[in-house]
Amino acid sequence: MNRPIVTVVGLGPGSIGLVTKETTDAIAGATTRFVRTTRHPSASLIPGAVSFDDEYERHDTFAAVYAAIAHRVAEAAHREGSVLYAVPGSPGVLEDGVRLLVADERLDVRILPAVSFLDLAWLRLGLDPVNAGVQLVDAHHFAQATTNSAGPFLVAQCHADWVLSDVKLAFDAARGDEPVVVLHHLGLPDERVVSATWAELDRLERAHGLVVDHLTSLYVPRLGEPIAGEMARLHALARTLREKCPWDREQTHASLVRYLIEETYEVVDALNALDIDDPSTDEALIEELGDLLYQIEFHTTIAEQQGRFSLADVARSTHDKLVRRHPHVFGSANAETAGDVVTTWDEIKRREREAKGESTDGSDTFFAGVSRAAPSLSLAQKLQKRAAEVGFDWPDVEGATRKLEEELAELHRAAVSGDPAATRMELGDVLFSVVNVARKLGLDAETALREAADKFVARFSRVQLLATMRGTDLTTCDLAQLDELWDEAKRQLDNN
Repeated sequence: MNRPIVTVVGLGPGSIGLVTKETTDAIAGATTRFVRTTRHPSASLIPGAVSFDDEYERHDTFAAVYAAIAHRVAEAAHREGSVLYAVPGSPGVLEDGVRLLVADERLDVRILPAVSFLDLAWLRLGLDPVNAGVQLVDAHHFAQATTNSAGPFLVAQCHADWVLSDVKLAFDAARGDEPVVVLHHLGLPDERVVSATWAELDRLERAHGLVVDHLTSLYVPRLGEPIAGEMARLHALARTLREKCPWDREQTHASLVRYLIEETYEVVDALNALDIDDPSTDEALIEELGDLLYQIEFHTTIAEQQGRFSLADVARSTHDKLVRRHPHVFGSANAETAGDVVTTWDEIKRREREAKGESTDGSDTFFAGVSRAAPSLSLAQKLQKRAAEVGFDWPDVEGATRKLEEELAELHRAAVSGDPAATRMELGDVLFSVVNVARKLGLDAETALREAADKFVARFSRVQLLATMRGTDLTTCDLAQLDELWDEAKRQLDNN
């Protein structure tokens, strides 16, 4: 029994003049014609062809697109007996759909040779790919494909800015000045071969007026060192989960806030448990830092899907801000001590707020940039520090201590009065004053209170142990017995 025939032809890299006569003859002799996409300059050579552009809109991954196309071509071949399928470039280069058709033993697949974009790329780059040892890489798998190599690479499938953004992120050791060559619309009247840098990969339109599309590829002569690619793998995973996991799909920036806070506190716990003499404690910190990192990935993936910003924007913004705020490292400023660095940092932040139009003169926007969602002790310290920038501060710790004593007296009077609202307000003033004392002592109130809480847990746990050893029920102890156990716990722990 004769198998249905599928004739696969290539439309070359773009120019109609590069389509072979054998291909045009095959097109003319076919009655049922398909073209992978009409977004190709030579697609007009196939009149009456059915395109598969709709499949790109229907599916989330290229693998699913190619599988759907192969299925439709095979169905038509069984129905019609013979069909023609045209693809951009060469059928033998980066055509997963063609490979699926060839693997279908029910079909007789005949592939006609065609000119590939590679042929033009080698000519424009002026190199022999064999002698130069160039590796052809799919941009969607850049991190994995280049893990153990420094290049050179010719990167295909660079069809959108976000793809090049992922490529850029995959090289986590980049300085930013690594040279690359962008190959755009090869063989067409608007062909461009642009020399650029690694830092410009995700902003080619701004830097070179070049709009990335499906006829764009990238040549990377050499990377400084092999690419780890782990960040790119995590980014790809975040995107996959966002597309395929029902829970991930439902999340928003707002719904993830609680998890971001939880993961942050768990990192703090892991840091507090870190033992410099016990490398095994690193594992918990690695895990918790990873969980926090994924929260950042999650938020940037949501933003990327909304077309707002990407992880590259976040990384670039942070990098540029840190360079800007370290003029003693990257500029001509001097800083001999950590205190000098803090002073410089605060002054730069003040100028940045002014440049953004944020007030520094006491108006209601004076505290812009201070997160009100921060833990209350940390919030109080940040507010006081901001106010101190304009001189609203005690000259030394003595003034702050006297203010604390004053607030304690007011709390006592409010408590005696029996007014809950007044008592709560005065208690808040006491806590705010305690934070001020800590700040004037050069201490972080949040850290100090956490250390006190940890110390309390350790002492009370020892109290429980002592009570158990003595056969004492804590719930039946009077205050004198509890004080005795507490003092004994303190002596034991202080002597360790």
